[in-house]
Amino acid sequence: MDYFDSLVLGIIQGLTEFLPVSSSGHLELGKIVLGDKLVPKESMLFTVLLHFATALSTIVIFRKDIKDIFLDLIKLNCNSNTQFTFKIIISMIPAVAVGIFFEDFLESLFSNNLLLVGAMLILTALLLILADIKTNNNKNIKTHSALIIGISQAIAILPGISRSGATISTAVLLGIDKTKAARFSFIMVIPLIFGKIIKDLLGGELTYDHNQFIMLMIGFLAAFISGLLACTWMIHLVKNSKLKYFAFYCAIVGFFTVVYCLI
Repeated sequence: MDYFDSLVLGIIQGLTEFLPVSSSGHLELGKIVLGDKLVPKESMLFTVLLHFATALSTIVIFRKDIKDIFLDLIKLNCNSNTQFTFKIIISMIPAVAVGIFFEDFLESLFSNNLLLVGAMLILTALLLILADIKTNNNKNIKTHSALIIGISQAIAILPGISRSGATISTAVLLGIDKTKAARFSFIMVIPLIFGKIIKDLLGGELTYDHNQFIMLMIGFLAAFISGLLACTWMIHLVKNSKLKYFAFYCAIVGFFTVVYCLI
């Protein structure tokens, strides 16, 4: 992997983490197209760093919301922010459980499994179409809704299913306001990303070569900057019911990926 590959994969991660087209699926496709020459542990470090970059871009976009939440938690205020935090914790439970009990199985799926990626992209397209045509979205996020959205997030660990697409679509199909659905979807993943990074660091699973520093930084900055743009854009798209365009894209890419694997 050279500097150009790192730049391209960083942009792919930054855009697809927020746009509902599956970041994990597109990273796998991108690595195959570009020719991923990193060994598995080095590739894992690169992937973790890209996710860290997009988590930071989320924090920047929602910095005011996150600041207010932390201040109210510190002051032990019982208000909408502390209730929001409780719902975030509830939404994390399914993904944490899947990560703990099925980690080895999940890692085996992220190994040039293009057929699965294609099939899950088609499933993502279906979810986006259903969410886009849903009307009467004026509900708030309840505790049970947070759990259901969390289950969608856990399922979206599979390569090819868009995490943002799955969680936002699920929330919208539950009748939740689209802007609130997007906000909840993007904030709910932040603790999981940082939790995974800490776990990998403590577990010694990440291999670092100082010769790759510039390559890693290029990927990080590309993911961070493109993530800022994509997150802002996605909030606007969800609010204006324009998810169908991404549904068409996912369906087309998924279809040709499946055909390619079968042929």
